[in-house]
Amino acid sequence: MGEFNKIVMVISMKNVSFLKKSIIAHRGYHNIKAGIPENSIPAFKKAIRHNCIIELDIHLTKDNKLVVFHDYNLKRVCGLNKIIEESTYKELLKYNLFNTKHKIPLFEEVLRLVDGKVGLLIEIKNGKFNGKLESILSKYLDNYNGLFAIQSFNPVSILWFKRKKPNYIRGLLASDFKHDKNINNLKSNLSKSLLADVFFKTDFISYDINAMPNSYVDKKKNKKLILGWTVKNKDEYEKYMKYCDNLICENIDDLKAK
Repeated sequence: MGEFNKIVMVISMKNVSFLKKSIIAHRGYHNIKAGIPENSIPAFKKAIRHNCIIELDIHLTKDNKLVVFHDYNLKRVCGLNKIIEESTYKELLKYNLFNTKHKIPLFEEVLRLVDGKVGLLIEIKNGKFNGKLESILSKYLDNYNGLFAIQSFNPVSILWFKRKKPNYIRGLLASDFKHDKNINNLKSNLSKSLLADVFFKTDFISYDINAMPNSYVDKKKNKKLILGWTVKNKDEYEKYMKYCDNLICENIDDLKAK
């Protein structure tokens, strides 16, 4: 079989259905009131216990380590004005998550913990694209036996995976960015309209619920899986589920209680 035919066969075997089989826990099943910070080992353990798909974020440190953390700056979570990509992993170990005893985990540590027990939805956070994060990440994922999908706001990152790892399930993150003063109108409109998806042909769309409903998402819904982010209460869950195939959620204890 030729190389082209092999690639076509692999792509045709993609199955995104795992992304709609259970609640997707945003940054893990976290609850800071209970001492469980976002994107922490305890948050991922709880997600596994409740059979939730885990959504998490990854950065590449100065010494080329993949760490699980949402923000580009440590200030909100660790109380220190420091850029995570300018820090070594050893430096990051000095800081705790939200005044708890828990540290920023390595991505490989999370992979060992999850070990295929639940699905993973991995958001790539790369301020300056050079392909290094994507290359390192793929080495881990090529040897991982569990279900996973990658997603990013950065279309260049998505293009890297389309070219280098066409078998990976890829998703485009999008929003209208109306409430973000750092995003100009051009970028806002490009994201809202899902223009990048026309060129990069992703497997799913992960869209901001605050920009729903809209015609751009409606046009995609019959063609591919739609995820909505981020639901924080039962009313939002019931409102936005009709526009999506699944929702990325926080406050899951409250969602289940009602």
